[in-house]
Amino acid sequence: MWAWWFVGWLREGVMGERETWMTEEFGTSHEGAVEVVLSDGTVPEPVYFDVGSGTAGHQVSQWSVYDGRPGIPRAAALRAVCSCGWKGPEQQLDWESMGQQDLAEAGDGQADVCERAWDAHTAAVEASTVPLPDTITMLLEQLEEEIDKLAKTSPIAAVRAARRTEITAGHTGYWAARSTLHDCTPGQAAAALGLTESAARSELARLGRYHPYAG
Repeated sequence: MWAWWFVGWLREGVMGERETWMTEEFGTSHEGAVEVVLSDGTVPEPVYFDVGSGTAGHQVSQWSVYDGRPGIPRAAALRAVCSCGWKGPEQQLDWESMGQQDLAEAGDGQADVCERAWDAHTAAVEASTVPLPDTITMLLEQLEEEIDKLAKTSPIAAVRAARRTEITAGHTGYWAARSTLHDCTPGQAAAALGLTESAARSELARLGRYHPYAG
């Protein structure tokens, strides 16, 4: 219940535009995607598409564009990658059996395997974080379920309940974050939360209401 993930589109510098996955808890600390590997083992540059009409084009690194058409490399394999540096196993593309199929359709099975590999990676990350007592996990799940139920009969009451939840989180998180600042190094906090050091520092600063680089 607390590991929902969602799909977005990333366009960041030379990386180009491509579909990405994130969980709500880990966010961009573990942002996954399908990466293309060429026959020589290298990763291709983003493909530039000129939209014409005098407007600027855009760069795309979505796996399905690397089909070997003129001026575009042909993917030899797909693999899952994560913003933390993790890479999944390569899933080979058999172009002989694929024939004239569109790569987006022919490679869909391999892309799905990549997505499942990233799912397993984030599950391993979650397993490595500081464990929560079962009572806390159960209470959080129950609270979410009760607010969802309330929203069906009184949405405005559910809004108030959600706001009260935020207030409670702010109160409890304040001292917890400040204690963590003194008890843990940035690296220890990041590992315990499943975040990058930068993200952990920002999260603790948000909860503890201090500048992320204070002290």
